[in-house]
Amino acid sequence: MSLGRLWTALKGHTNKSLEDAADSQALTILDQQIREAKKEIQLCGQSLHSIAAKRKMAQNKIESYNADIDKYSQSAAQHAETNRELALECAQRVGEIENLKASEQKILDSYMKNEGSLKSNLVTAKNNLRMLEQQVDQVKATQAVQKAQVAASTHFEGGNSKVKTALDSLERIKQKQAEREAALDASAELAEIETGADLDNKLRQAGGSAGGGSSEDMLAKILAGKK
Repeated sequence: MSLGRLWTALKGHTNKSLEDAADSQALTILDQQIREAKKEIQLCGQSLHSIAAKRKMAQNKIESYNADIDKYSQSAAQHAETNRELALECAQRVGEIENLKASEQKILDSYMKNEGSLKSNLVTAKNNLRMLEQQVDQVKATQAVQKAQVAASTHFEGGNSKVKTALDSLERIKQKQAEREAALDASAELAEIETGADLDNKLRQAGGSAGGGSSEDMLAKILAGKK
């Protein structure tokens, strides 16, 4: 391999390693960001409760101001003919309360606006967080499955290698046994030749005799000797 190809291969391997490390770090960073987002959402929820409580208090004040305005307005109308001075005091009080109510209404409007905006942002943040968690969980699950598949594939390949090695050994053993059997057969043939057994076998196969004939031959030989 040329130096250029070697450098390219090493560079590609390095880049892949860096990418793998970055991906692994990215999941860790995402987990940390998710935890921080949950804390922020919790704090936003607490702020929302606080604003809602203040908004409720402002509403109660305005309701109280309205009740006082009604009361002093009725008193002013009631005493307008009989006690004008008292009626004027009641009317002045109505004016003061209306000013207080107007100021409180501005505060209430601000609370309601902030509460609505915070609610909307909180819903959006929760939805985004839920989607992010689902995607991260999916990536982690896929990663775990792929790791299991790689591990299973590695074990399977290793098992296949062991089986192949065992089959190769079995074939060698069978070959050695066949060679040994052939050698034993050759030794037996040589022994027959040396002892003459091979020739006797050949004569028997040809119908001759190497040390004895049939019963008729033996009887004829005996009778011929007695004549």
